[in-house]
Amino acid sequence: MNPVNETTRRPVLVVDFGAQYAQLIARRVREAGVYSEIVPHSWDAKKILEKNPAAIILSGGPASVYVDNAAHLDGSLFRAGIPIFGICYGFQLMAQSMGGEVNQTGEREYGRTQIERVGDSVLLDGTDADQFVWMSHGDAVISAPEGFTVTARSAGAPVAAFENTDSSLYGVQWHPEVLHSDQGQKVIENFLYQGAGLSPDWTAGNIVEQLVGQIRDQVGDRQVICALSGGVDSSVAAALVHRAVGDQLTCFFVDHGLLRAGEREQVEDDYAANMGIRVVTIDESERFLEALAGVSDPETKRKIIGREFIRSFESAARMLTDEKAADGLSIDFLVQGTLYPDVVESGGGEGTANIKSHHNVGGLPEDLSFDLVEPLRTLFKDEVRAIGRELGLADKLVQRQPFPGPGLGIRIVGEVTKERLDILRAADLIAREELTKAGLDQEIWQCPVVLLADVRSVGVQGDGRTYGHPIVLRPVVSEDAMTADWARIPYDVLSEISNRITNTVPEVNRVVLDVTSKPPGTIEWE
Repeated sequence: MNPVNETTRRPVLVVDFGAQYAQLIARRVREAGVYSEIVPHSWDAKKILEKNPAAIILSGGPASVYVDNAAHLDGSLFRAGIPIFGICYGFQLMAQSMGGEVNQTGEREYGRTQIERVGDSVLLDGTDADQFVWMSHGDAVISAPEGFTVTARSAGAPVAAFENTDSSLYGVQWHPEVLHSDQGQKVIENFLYQGAGLSPDWTAGNIVEQLVGQIRDQVGDRQVICALSGGVDSSVAAALVHRAVGDQLTCFFVDHGLLRAGEREQVEDDYAANMGIRVVTIDESERFLEALAGVSDPETKRKIIGREFIRSFESAARMLTDEKAADGLSIDFLVQGTLYPDVVESGGGEGTANIKSHHNVGGLPEDLSFDLVEPLRTLFKDEVRAIGRELGLADKLVQRQPFPGPGLGIRIVGEVTKERLDILRAADLIAREELTKAGLDQEIWQCPVVLLADVRSVGVQGDGRTYGHPIVLRPVVSEDAMTADWARIPYDVLSEISNRITNTVPEVNRVVLDVTSKPPGTIEWE
């Protein structure tokens, strides 16, 4: 097992019962300064206890706890002395497992709902007696198990919250993890700090110290190369490894021909000139274009790009090995800026759905010749930014908007060709320039610009009929890329972007705006 992908801390385990918010629960626990991980409900008690959890949170889920084949949890966990917090389905599962009653009441509650606090409560300590929460349930706990105190109720849930402080068991019917629950984060923190007795010590400084030590233990005195893209993730990963092993690290920046305008020059200046890290640039644009020729399927494109990345780095490693052969050195490790959302979305765990294969997870070839160093694999994006600041990286690197590793290759819907890349680069540059000029760079998470290469639309340019490509603008706001909403860009900015693109990029005669949230859509189109 790769030690740099593990934590020495006792985790708070979020048991996923198929909830759309399991990742968000884990994210909220991290916000409270406590380390968390997601595990599937199919794990038995033995496997869960082997993780030595400091506490357990049971997520919501779409089923009813009393139907055949409903997801369950080994009842022995409720008697294992571990603090447990049940949310929605997890709350009902705890009630049923401990002898309470769960059934339909005929009073469904969906969306913003008012609850009333009843008596003293660990979970609701310091919150309002009457508060609005986010409900999503048709079933309800009718009666609490013996030994549990009811601490909240609503019109449709006679038992909206309960707790057994002697057994450190707590639960709520609503979703405290979503922003629509006014005091939800306080409820989660009350469970962590008071119910489970944990301390908020998952801080950027502690994370850096731990990860640097793990990298040193894994790498020793051997040589490392880094897959540097210039984005926040690979930048922070490179800085961590450089702090851990210094000149044992060589970064290779692969120009795969799928970059945006000016990115190669920016990366070379930021790292070689300003960070003191050795960067070797390799032009592999022809390799990638040849490999992608004739390919339109998004998953196939991602896997090809992942494969060619590795092949490029293997070539780079051979070059570096030849250079260092006189000293008897070899290249054993490859650094990647893989994040926790990459792993989750790529189906990186038992019982986890594969949303899409990230090129650095699902797209890796089976015959990989390097051991991977992925120090960010358990982290969310905002944690990575915090680590970057802790390491002293420049704000322009830490605050850089995300850009996918496969680059413009997954922003062309259809086959990737040089001509299509040139069209998209020109449109993308205009959009970036106008958003920067409007002062919106820090207000939006990112703005993918997408070329619908296999779609044509009729237009009029210069009093003549055209048959050009549409360009899609996809501005989004997000906290961690697990969920997102479309950004409300001012109309005058959108108008200027559209006018400039259609006036200066002759192959484009239509600009459209994507107003889809995530879910149901992903941030990227492919």
